[in-house]
Amino acid sequence: MPLDATPPQRDSWFAPLSIDLIVKVLKTSFFHPFIAWIVPLCFRAQNMFWDAPPMLVSIAWATLISLSWIAATINERVAFGLPREVDLSEEVIVITGGASGLGLLIAEVYGMRGATVAVLDVAEMENGEARGVTYYKCDVTDKDQIARVAAEIERDLGTPTVLINNAAIVIGKPLLDLTFPEIERSLSTNLLSHFYTLKTFLPALARNERGGTIVTVSSVIGTVGAAQLTDYAAAKAGISALHRSLAAELRQSHPKIRTVLVTPGQLSTPLFYGVQTPNRFIAPVVEPVDVAKEIIAAIDHGKNAAIGMPLYARWIDWYHVLPVALQAIARRLAQVDRAMDTFVGRKGLKRESSKEGPLIEDL
Repeated sequence: MPLDATPPQRDSWFAPLSIDLIVKVLKTSFFHPFIAWIVPLCFRAQNMFWDAPPMLVSIAWATLISLSWIAATINERVAFGLPREVDLSEEVIVITGGASGLGLLIAEVYGMRGATVAVLDVAEMENGEARGVTYYKCDVTDKDQIARVAAEIERDLGTPTVLINNAAIVIGKPLLDLTFPEIERSLSTNLLSHFYTLKTFLPALARNERGGTIVTVSSVIGTVGAAQLTDYAAAKAGISALHRSLAAELRQSHPKIRTVLVTPGQLSTPLFYGVQTPNRFIAPVVEPVDVAKEIIAAIDHGKNAAIGMPLYARWIDWYHVLPVALQAIARRLAQVDRAMDTFVGRKGLKRESSKEGPLIEDL
């Protein structure tokens, strides 16, 4: 599909407005303990008595907000435990699919901050070379190539301490149009490669006295599914289940290894180029830099985490709690099963930019 076949999305004046932006503003204002306690202090500065109704209401609100923040902190500590010690000068970070998009962004940030970064990809890095980043040409669907590159990384850079499984491809065809080789390639890249990299790099992470971190980049599509994404949805559901099961195993066998599950909505990367966002207010397109910030923060603090972006991604599991009739209505209203009708993807971009030679899709 040529690029000019993609219907342009006309931005209105309120296009930047989304439920995520509203919630972010509320969390830093009305729902923030500091701001909440400012109100009764201002009342007191006006010589209002402590038993005055406005004073009592404002104190009750500030107390409720403070208790909610304390409960959230306790909930996170109980669920994820204590963080591990992180020293970027001693971290060796391995990123699959790091030659472009989200993976490249994380690699460049850590490279500039003094960490040692190894990027694994079948495609050359978009920016050529980046400071602190070493590129290794590797097909993560090939167990032998992964083993060879892992040995090279340990020899050249040191023992890996962080593994970010980010490699992915999107074919974007209905099941009846998918060929068996396409199905195998999709599942190998999006699912089996996680088993291969984990089996290869996990022993090195387990040897580190300070522990390590495993980051799995999944998708909300693995929870809700979508038309023309049967292979992708199956793989993403698989790696989410893999991650949760592995996290349970590591809590018992290697408690110093931290796990981070990332479940984003539609990312603004070439992987889903051309996909029309059904509802920008409820489901805004996520910028890679925002997801990268959350992943980097989790790794830096050495903690377990479950990252969902945008807001609806954090609550997407409740979708299956709804009655099936409401699920069907929600799908029709969201038009999630029509979003891929205008899909172009990375291959379409390449076809427009270069008319010569066969196309090899990046991870």
